[in-house]
Amino acid sequence: ELWTRYGPVFEIWFDGGVLPVEKGGPDIAGLLQKLQPNAIVFQGPASLNNLIRWVGNEDGVAPYPIWSTISGNKKSSGSHDGDNYQGDPNGNIWCPAETDFPMRSGWQGGWFWKATDQSMMTKDELVNRYYTSVGQNTNMLLGIVIDTSGRVPDMDCAILKDLGREIKKRFTNPVAETSGSGREIVLKVNKPINHVIIQEAIEKGERIRRYSIEAKVTGEWKKICSGTSVGHKRIQRFESVNTNMVRLTIEASVAQPLIKKFAVYNVR
Repeated sequence: ELWTRYGPVFEIWFDGGVLPVEKGGPDIAGLLQKLQPNAIVFQGPASLNNLIRWVGNEDGVAPYPIWSTISGNKKSSGSHDGDNYQGDPNGNIWCPAETDFPMRSGWQGGWFWKATDQSMMTKDELVNRYYTSVGQNTNMLLGIVIDTSGRVPDMDCAILKDLGREIKKRFTNPVAETSGSGREIVLKVNKPINHVIIQEAIEKGERIRRYSIEAKVTGEWKKICSGTSVGHKRIQRFESVNTNMVRLTIEASVAQPLIKKFAVYNVR
């Protein structure tokens, strides 16, 4: 019913995996390919290509480093090996991670509504989870409840609107931004900075293995942050620095680095 009566489904969860056909399970992979061939599948049959995986907690914090590829080992559930929540930079299967967490806490883990005994995340807490999910190369899946009226409660909606406004305020207008390829990219800036965003062209794979970012301060390069995995998006915060030039250096990669976006911000 769910896969045939409501149009295309964007994402389908198999929480904990599925029983493979060779162990007596139904042909879920065949059914998905027939009825919802474009759906992203969470912990689904290992034969599918459009898989995503878990980060190992429901706190909204992805481990770092984290890679979008995994190894080809299969678990007894039929899904691919997900015990290594950080992924495998040399893995042969594209299976990006999803950081899922509920906006509320308490009853049923906060995933379902109850009139009492539930606390709510604040806007600031949700912003921090954005950094530790989207900012660490994963998708953020935020659990939002539906009350007995069939709607998202007004209080939840207000906080979610504030979250959206805050993310737009922080990241809509970079101090400077560029793209490019190779092992070094330099940005000229004209005001203090305290945030950086790097994005790889992931249609060509995750190529970066280690990087550093420096700012030119009183004529000398000073390291302001560094890291390993980048992938779709890496966001980093640091103490505000006055500089007129910022340099991204790729210290290790498996092929020529392809930078979709290198941007710096002054977030207040």
